[in-house]
Amino acid sequence: MAVYFDHRLDTECSGINTDVSWFSGNPMLAVTSYSDETGGAVNLFLDEGERLLNVKLQRSCQVTSSAWHPTKKIIAVGFENGELLIWNATDCELFEGLPLHKHAITVLHWSSNGSRLISGDKSGVVMVWKSDGKGRLQQNPLHQHHCQEPLSQIIFKPLPPPDPSTDIAQLAKAAVSGDESALDMFNWKKGKGGSKTVSTYGPQESLSFFIGGASGGVYFVSEGGQCSQAFKADGPILKLLYYEEKNILITVTEGLSLFQHAVMPEGDTKEMMKVKLSGRGDKPVIDWAGKGILATSTGEGVIRMWELENEENYILHLDGHSGYDPNENITCLAFCERKGTLAGGTNMGNVALWKYSPPLGNKKVDGEQKWKLQTPATVEGPVAQVSWGSTKDLLAVNTIANVFMLNEHVMSANFRDQTAVVQFGPSSLSIEVFSNGTHHDLKTDIQNMSVLCLNLIDALAVWNGRRVILYEYSEDKSTIKASGSFTTDSMIICIYEQNVYSIEMQKVQVRTFQGTVKQSINFSEVEGQPVCLDVCGTYLLIGTDIGILKVFDLSRREAKPHSHPKNLHELVPGFGSLLACKVNCNGTKVSAAIKMQSGNQTDPKLYFWDIETDSLSYFNFETGKGEQDDYPPEQMVGMQKDSAIEMSDADRGKDQAAKDIAGRFPITHHWDAHDPKLVVCEARILPRTDNKEEKKQKATLTKQIEEGPVEVMVVSLFCTPENGILIQDSFPLSDDYNCLLGIEVPYHYFVRKNETSEDENANQESGHLVRPDTATVIYPKLVSRTTMRDFVGLEKSDKQTREAMLNFSYYLTIGNMDEAFKAIKLIKSESVWENMAKMCVKSRRLDVASVCLGNMGHARGAKALREALKEPELDAKVATLAMQLGLFEDAERLLRNCKRYDLLNEFYQNAGQWGKAMETAEMYDRIHLRTTYYSYAKHLEANGEMTEAIPNFEKSDTHRFEVPRMLFDEPDALEQYILKHKDKSLHKWWAQYMESLGEMDTALQFYEMARDYLSLVRVYCYCGNMDKASEICNETGDKAGCYHLARQLENQDHIKEAIHFFQRAEAFGNAIRLCKEHNYEDQMMNLALMGRPEDMMEAARYYEDKPGQQDKAVMLYHKAGNFSRALDLSFRAKQFGALQMISGDLDERADPELLQRCADFFLENGQFDKAVDLLGIGKKYWEALKICMDQHVEVTEDLAEKLTPTKEELGGDTMERVKILEAIAEVCMHQGQYHLATKKFTQAGNKMKAMKALLKSGDTEKIIFFAGVSRQKEIYVMAANYLQSLDWRKDPEVMKNIIGFYTKGRALDALASFYDACAQVEIDEYQNYDKALGALGEAFKCLGKAKMTDESLQEERLGQLKNKITLIKKFVTARRVYDEDSEEAIKQCQVLLEEPDLDSAVRMGDVYGFIIEHYARKERWKAAYNAMEEMKGRISGVNMTYYVNMRTIQAVHQALDIPLSNTINTNKMNGYRAAGHEEEDGDIVEEEVPMYNDDL
Repeated sequence: MAVYFDHRLDTECSGINTDVSWFSGNPMLAVTSYSDETGGAVNLFLDEGERLLNVKLQRSCQVTSSAWHPTKKIIAVGFENGELLIWNATDCELFEGLPLHKHAITVLHWSSNGSRLISGDKSGVVMVWKSDGKGRLQQNPLHQHHCQEPLSQIIFKPLPPPDPSTDIAQLAKAAVSGDESALDMFNWKKGKGGSKTVSTYGPQESLSFFIGGASGGVYFVSEGGQCSQAFKADGPILKLLYYEEKNILITVTEGLSLFQHAVMPEGDTKEMMKVKLSGRGDKPVIDWAGKGILATSTGEGVIRMWELENEENYILHLDGHSGYDPNENITCLAFCERKGTLAGGTNMGNVALWKYSPPLGNKKVDGEQKWKLQTPATVEGPVAQVSWGSTKDLLAVNTIANVFMLNEHVMSANFRDQTAVVQFGPSSLSIEVFSNGTHHDLKTDIQNMSVLCLNLIDALAVWNGRRVILYEYSEDKSTIKASGSFTTDSMIICIYEQNVYSIEMQKVQVRTFQGTVKQSINFSEVEGQPVCLDVCGTYLLIGTDIGILKVFDLSRREAKPHSHPKNLHELVPGFGSLLACKVNCNGTKVSAAIKMQSGNQTDPKLYFWDIETDSLSYFNFETGKGEQDDYPPEQMVGMQKDSAIEMSDADRGKDQAAKDIAGRFPITHHWDAHDPKLVVCEARILPRTDNKEEKKQKATLTKQIEEGPVEVMVVSLFCTPENGILIQDSFPLSDDYNCLLGIEVPYHYFVRKNETSEDENANQESGHLVRPDTATVIYPKLVSRTTMRDFVGLEKSDKQTREAMLNFSYYLTIGNMDEAFKAIKLIKSESVWENMAKMCVKSRRLDVASVCLGNMGHARGAKALREALKEPELDAKVATLAMQLGLFEDAERLLRNCKRYDLLNEFYQNAGQWGKAMETAEMYDRIHLRTTYYSYAKHLEANGEMTEAIPNFEKSDTHRFEVPRMLFDEPDALEQYILKHKDKSLHKWWAQYMESLGEMDTALQFYEMARDYLSLVRVYCYCGNMDKASEICNETGDKAGCYHLARQLENQDHIKEAIHFFQRAEAFGNAIRLCKEHNYEDQMMNLALMGRPEDMMEAARYYEDKPGQQDKAVMLYHKAGNFSRALDLSFRAKQFGALQMISGDLDERADPELLQRCADFFLENGQFDKAVDLLGIGKKYWEALKICMDQHVEVTEDLAEKLTPTKEELGGDTMERVKILEAIAEVCMHQGQYHLATKKFTQAGNKMKAMKALLKSGDTEKIIFFAGVSRQKEIYVMAANYLQSLDWRKDPEVMKNIIGFYTKGRALDALASFYDACAQVEIDEYQNYDKALGALGEAFKCLGKAKMTDESLQEERLGQLKNKITLIKKFVTARRVYDEDSEEAIKQCQVLLEEPDLDSAVRMGDVYGFIIEHYARKERWKAAYNAMEEMKGRISGVNMTYYVNMRTIQAVHQALDIPLSNTINTNKMNGYRAAGHEEEDGDIVEEEVPMYNDDL
């Protein structure tokens, strides 16, 4: 609990205070005042209210503006006469600016770093001054502008967000981590002339600003000094604000018009929005109240809020607290961002405070629910101005006559031995003695105090860090008086008996009540400075800042060490500092809360030191488990998977209890004064950056899905020696309580919030409460105690019963059921057993609960629990127990937790919470939604709420029966209901009811409304109005009505009309019957064709017996699907046209003899295709194939499928099926349908014949595909042989397939021949001997691996290949060495020409051509000509141009002056005309042959 203490400042008594402003650093407040005698002045005050003397900021005229330097204690002050003063409070120096302003200075503002000061006056003159480190201004301003209107507001344009690439802080971090590019950004190299150059990292201070005037003009002054009007508003400027997150300038006029302008990088603005704010008043105040939240006060009793992000508007009221008057108005406001507190001063001297506390878990709430109204602070006089400031977040309140400085102070409170002391004012204490119900209010002489009470000697200590006062009670507790005091600067004090223990410097002093030092407990520097003291029982605990814990025994005359000290710093990783430590009542255990070194956050673990075993354990509030169960998350997942099946109910209960409190950290903790095992903690939820986990959290015993996580929980723990730290109980801290004060079985003690409820407001008088029953005036209690869950109903029990219950709870927690029951075996009270059963709800121990219910005699509960054991979910079983014990809230939460919404719906219904029941059914239990509405309707009907029951019967879809039943005794209301609702079934029911009463006209009316045409026809026929009945049937065509009318007409012998309406009713059988009986043959045929097959058969039998009508009988039999009867009748009646039509619809289901008979008929008439088709349907495959072969009937795809028997048809005779398939394929081959033949051969399993058929088709693509999927050697070879017959020289893909197929088919001799052919093609067409050599090498390899039957032939072919390879290799070698030694190359060629079988491997023309080209290149023309002549002699009929370039031939002949005709035929050279010596090159396709190398 916190309140605000105020200090009245010593300001000018004779004048008024016009303004207050805070320095941003250490607390220093500037108060501007004015009086007619002394003029205007600015006084400075420190945080304690001390006024600084010798501040020379006073002139005879009024102060019109002031501004603090952003970082230094320097203040600029402007006066009404235009004078500008600068006061340096650090150096106590005054600087006077040049008197350039001739009018009152209305605007003063420093830049963000304080290097510039902006001043503006009433005439519109604005000046920009440059300032040094002490605040002194340059002689002349940097810039000066005239805006032609009085200036009122100024705001600097913030710097743009820093570029990450040039952010100096990030660059420094990167440079330290070794990033060379970051190091390069720091350019420390000296430039020319020895000067150092440093890279610039963007502007560090914004020097451009906007300024607003009294005529509505808003001007922008750039950093360079250019001034331009940005825009003009429609009234005087009241406020300029900058929304940095969206880079928007917000302008508010005195007429409450708000403008939003987007600000461009160069200062240009673009209007985005203009709105008119609500409110009335002469002096509106507007300011930020958080990020993107505007708060406006217009002199009313409310503050209007506007969230710019989501455009949400709402109002903060003063309602809900008794400290405000209904006529109170808010005159000013200010917001503290660090505290999240909005302050509003009122005209009645109150300062209203709203705390911004949005709900946890991102729960959606209205805007006003995010702000909580606090207890007001009160000052003297109406508040004119409030202002937050300084590093201590102090609040300055200006009431014109006085100025108050408000400081928030956390109220002290303590509890010991049923005595609670709570501070409720600066020097006021409230004392509650619960042992005898005594209450005291104590007024002390000191403020800002801390308190500690100890009831063993009825003593109370109060101190404030300067002085300690001790009080003692009288014997009857009726009075309290001071018993001693002394001065000390200690802030931590404890008392025990007649001793006062205080921390002073590096030791703990033991003093008397008068301050005399009796003993000193010293600590060395290694042990640290003592920071914590605690006394419990007869033991004193001292904790130091570095984590040293020492326990002392106080039962003797002096404090003696109880054990060896414990060093937490050595045992706790990441130890930062000690926050709090406590000792239990028998000195066996010590608990400690610490702050971590990293992040300066509270450790979520509470540590326990067991002094007897000298061991340290902990309880982790983040996971909700003690050290014995606190495993890492990844290990925990594996354990849950492994032990999910074996986990007992008790273990699941412990696991769920851990989940209830997980995600928190301890803030306070207390040991019980008498039980050494029990400790209670106050745990707050951990701050989370990611809300996904919060969204996924389930409802538990302490929180529901809709409510989100509870902020503060109270957790009771048992500190056990064998089982570690275990949870005994947990519950959320009530909103009525401020904090946990302590524990003493059977109660928890809490400090109440210093707020009165709405019900108490009406009875409140002068700060007291009026008790309604006795009308006595009592003080409000600031302390409240609540019974522990295990002791509800046992508050007044004796000590033995309390100890038994506590032991039972302890043993139940650790799972020792024998000891638990032994602890309570002597207890006979039903209330005790009931309380233990309620404990079982929390611990989920159903076995214990059944024993408790038995001892209670709760038969109904025992039966319900036994029946609930069949439920699969543990929480569902426990919820049943909770219901029987009256723990309805726990039952509700348990059912939500296990998602048993069906049981939750039933629970709500039984509890009479129908709204929640229907909401649950609509959202989660829709399968029972209609049942829920029905049950609610029955409930309303039982309560006599008929009108409300009807809609619920309708929602349950039972209104057609239930509403008439419910309203049957009220016929008028029932008729009105039926008339109101357009429900056909209701109309029909009412019509039937009216008909039963004989009211035919009313019945007809409602039958017509229900569109029940059968009933209409029936009633009209009953009334004898056949014409009306006929009219209805003709208009509506209702089949049932038409049938009923037709039967009535038949009974009256109106046969034609009856036949007509039977036809309308589609009762064709009845119509045909009447036609047969009355010889209406002309209508029978049409009726039969429209009827069912049975009707057609009936009519066909009739026509069959009629001479000359057999064609109709055949048609009807055919239509009815009786093909055999139709065909038989067609043969007998020789209806050949009908026979052909019927045969087209025959399938395999037809009679085989009938199919044979039809086939014979078609054969006789030369229709062989139809005959084959029928034979195929009749499974006469060989006959059909013979006809196809003899009569050349084309075998189509469909026919081939009909002639193909299935594998099951021939009784498993696969050979017969194969023969039929091959016969079909042979017929297809005969007809040239090779693809179909291939398919059938493949189905028969004869892939060789299939391949032959496919080869005949010539479909290369399918041949390649079929060979690839067949995977047979012979087929591979056949495919390769076929591909060789194609033009494989121009298609590399074909060549690749040939080689691949020969390889896969192991036909290496054929592959060798193909390589030989490839080599010859390379020589003949491309003269590429290198590739030819590679191909011959592959041929030689393949032939060497081949296994030919004739080995001599294989050897002969290998010899030939080897000889060819040798000759080609010699020619290739000669060509290769030509560039190095041309003469040697020519000699090798000449030797090569002497080889006997040269032409079988190397064309002699190529060798001669090579030689001739060489001689021509060397200009040995004669030798070249001789080579030509030799070539002509050895190669008869040679075409010289085929081997030698034409230009070379011409050059040789020209050099020797020999006619060209002596060597070649000039009319035709190489097959081409040579006229004009033009060469026409054809297309040459040169492709590499795969799978052979260029070199051998």
